[in-house]
Amino acid sequence: MDLTRTAYGTWNGGRFMHFGEPISDERFIEVIRHAYESGIRTFMTSDVYGNGAADTMLGAALKGIPRDSYCLVGMIGHDFYKGERVGSKGFPRFTDPALRSPRDYAEYIDMATERELERCGTDHFDCLMLHNPDYTGYSSDAVWKGMEQVKERKLAHRLGVAPGPANGFSLDLLLCFERFGPLLDWAMVILNPLEPWPGRLCLDGAKQAGVKLITRVVDHGGLFHGDVKPGHEFTKYDHRSYRPAGWVEGGNAKIDEFRHIAQKHGLSLLQFACLWNLAHEPVESVVPTIIQEIGEGARAIESKVDDLAALPEQVLTQEEVEEVAAIGNNKGCMDLKGGNPSHQGEPLPDRWAINSDLAGVAKRWAIDPSVELAYAHAPVA
Repeated sequence: MDLTRTAYGTWNGGRFMHFGEPISDERFIEVIRHAYESGIRTFMTSDVYGNGAADTMLGAALKGIPRDSYCLVGMIGHDFYKGERVGSKGFPRFTDPALRSPRDYAEYIDMATERELERCGTDHFDCLMLHNPDYTGYSSDAVWKGMEQVKERKLAHRLGVAPGPANGFSLDLLLCFERFGPLLDWAMVILNPLEPWPGRLCLDGAKQAGVKLITRVVDHGGLFHGDVKPGHEFTKYDHRSYRPAGWVEGGNAKIDEFRHIAQKHGLSLLQFACLWNLAHEPVESVVPTIIQEIGEGARAIESKVDDLAALPEQVLTQEEVEEVAAIGNNKGCMDLKGGNPSHQGEPLPDRWAINSDLAGVAKRWAIDPSVELAYAHAPVA
């Protein structure tokens, strides 16, 4: 079964990610069942969430449901089996040279896939994605040969790449599409009406390579759920507290500018954001984050699931899409991850300089990194 228009991820509910009020294990499982019963048919999980715990809980939630009635997407990439966690940076990628050499990539990919399948209680993924890769993950023949072997063994029927968790990786994705497009079925990008940049830079490359896109952060940190308003207080470890000051106020002000379009079509804000994303070819699936906010007036996450599940078969006009993009224009608002023109020194797991290969990609896709990928508001040294 291929990915459907709407998807549900095990990062939802704050159980394995730091946002909102973390829900209990029991409710976590119940909400997944509720998502299925409401009509959502694609479920995504990563092996690194809770060091496998999210996989196990997803498997428990889906137990007894006919396997051919839903799409299961697994993600691997961080080695929590052999690697050691480095604080908030998490576990190293399995491609870290301190852990293994390229000749051992395929063995790791096999092992990680088999382990995750076992925890999920199934014998195959409908799609297996390379999760949060470093530059090696985007560019290495050895990595993608290993992924291809998993498909040949029928442990996965489709393959994909899922950058993140932060924004960026535009040139890296385009390089991956160029080199491994025939192997790739799906890729994940951040996109929503308040973050058209830099995700839209990858659309033509995905289309040309025949790669479908699933978009995440559709909710823009919860703003499109409607219960994060100016003055909202976040918990101490909520990762959204790292966003620039004023992002809630500024985002809500922009939403007010295009709210009339959503109202004209009879859409909730979340449905509007989803349909705006889906108006971009080749976006074919949306996976917003479902957050149980704290405080008075917070919506139950079950109601947010219902909102997503009720996404209508409707389209926005191209004029509406571009009007919203102009209002939400965020170009240059942050320092991007991945290939970055301002990076100096040794490459990091999530950020590196633009090498000759990436410079070639930029030239072929008419992207000037110093303009299109620059942090326009960076402090002057």
